[in-house]
Amino acid sequence: MTIQTSKLSDPAVRAFVTAVNAHDREGFLSILAPGATMADDGTDRDLADWIEREIFSSNGHMEVDNESNRGRDLLTHYRNDTWGEMRTRWHFEVEDDGRISRFETGQA
Repeated sequence: MTIQTSKLSDPAVRAFVTAVNAHDREGFLSILAPGATMADDGTDRDLADWIEREIFSSNGHMEVDNESNRGRDLLTHYRNDTWGEMRTRWHFEVEDDGRISRFETGQA
C-alpha cells in the first residue's frame, strides 16, 4: 500500500517527490540547497547529470511505500523509461531553511 504524496511527513521530501512525479524541474531545483550533493548506490554522482538522466529525460516517478526517520527516509517503487521499475531506498538531509542539502538513493 502506497503513501499519498500529500501525506508525507517532511515538507522538503514531500516537495521533492511532488516535483519528481510532476516532472517539474524548476520546482525540483528550488527545493535543493546551494551546493546540494547526491549518491546513487553508495557512489557520489554529479547531481545535474544524474537528475537529467534518471528523472527528467526518462520520466522518473516515485511511489512511496514507507517512510521513517521523521519522513526523511523512504522506501519506494521508482520507475523511469531507462531502467523500468525497481524498489529503491532514499535518504534526505534537510537544512534548517527547509531545503535538501543531500540525498542518497539506491536499490533496496
